[in-house]
Order: sequence, then C-alpha cells, then structure tokens
Amino acid sequence: MATPEKTRRLDALSMEVVELIGDVVARFYEDYEDAAAEHTLTGAQARLLSLLSLEPLPMRKLAQRLKCEPSNVTGIVDRLESRGLVERRADPTDRRVKLAAATKEGSRVARELREGLRFAREPLAGLSDGERGALRDLLRRMLDVDA
Repeated sequence: MATPEKTRRLDALSMEVVELIGDVVARFYEDYEDAAAEHTLTGAQARLLSLLSLEPLPMRKLAQRLKCEPSNVTGIVDRLESRGLVERRADPTDRRVKLAAATKEGSRVARELREGLRFAREPLAGLSDGERGALRDLLRRMLDVDA
C-alpha cells in the first residue's frame, strides 16, 4: 500500500505531466493555425481537409471527429469546395449518403500543411528513433489504442 507521501509525489508528477501535455497541445494548435493561415485556411478548415486527405467521409462522421455540429461541417465543406479543395460524391455503398473527399489539390495542400508543422517536426527530430517509438507507445497506451 502506498504511503500518503508517495501518493502526493505521484499526484504532483501526474499533474506536471498533464500540464506539459496541455502545453504541447496548445503549441501544436498554434503551429497548426499558423500553417493553415499560410494557405489562407482557418484551423477548422485545415483539420477537416487533413481528415479528408486520408479518406472520404460522410458529414456526420466529420462532425463527430471534429467534435462540432453537422451544420458547421456543411459550411466548412462549402467553403473548401468553392476553393476546389474538397468535393462531394455519392457513397458507393449507399447512394443516399454524400461523402466529402479531398480533391487532388486538396490532398496536396493537406500534405503541405503536415510538412509545415514546425513544432511537431523540430522537437521530434531531436529524439532518437527509440525515444520517438517509446513516446508513441506511451501516448497510444494513454489513449488506450492498440499498438
């Protein structure tokens, strides 16, 4: 059984880790917003485009992944579609469902966005392959994702 003193130290350590994770997330989003602005995109537009560059998705799933209302997703898709970065198409498995998909140009912009993330790239470059692997494994474990 842990002593009260040991529990306090672990709690303080856990709190420090939580604060550091918060700092990393804040810096990541700041860098993401900067990278998006270089392409005249909002952060939400850039995140949606990045998701669609991986696979076409129905509006409902986009809203779930972005944690926003479907009506917001419709507006974002409309703006990206008007710029030729996204297109709507029928789902081949259910023609009643419309999928949003990145166009060739949208996929190129999404790739440039990922490559432009300085904060994500620079600190990780200072870690060895083993350290990056350990960090990945710890983050997956925290998120309870199969490795």
